[in-house]
Amino acid sequence: MIDYLSQHLWQVWAVIAVLCLILELTAGDFFILCFSIGAVVAAVGAAIGLGFYWQLAIFALFTMLSLFFVRPFALRYLHKSDEHRVSNADALIGRRGRVVEPIEAGGFGYVAIDGDVWKAMSTSTAAVPVGTFVRVVSRESIIITVETV
Repeated sequence: MIDYLSQHLWQVWAVIAVLCLILELTAGDFFILCFSIGAVVAAVGAAIGLGFYWQLAIFALFTMLSLFFVRPFALRYLHKSDEHRVSNADALIGRRGRVVEPIEAGGFGYVAIDGDVWKAMSTSTAAVPVGTFVRVVSRESIIITVETV
């Protein structure tokens, strides 16, 4: 088995490259992609008959070059609007929802936004009845603050 792998090391590099591409799908930040590029170039080096240490050097060199040149290019052009993109619960700010349980004056109620129900408090001093449409103005932990629209 060891003899086969040493004679066909390009296949090992190809498997590493494919595994890195699969892992990149879970991350999406183009970091693991650089290791895949290094593995592809090392596979080419193995296919033309370079020794194992040369393959490792090529893998390290091309991975580093990819980190410094390919990754910034990919981030710049494939994630253009990500600088201002909010995620998770912060993406709720500015969204509209509907009150599903009345928000008591000075108390709490519940608001449905895209099928999720959030504990909410109102900016107004009056109670907000069920069915009222509201807009999220802020978030503190798991409690959102809403105003009527």
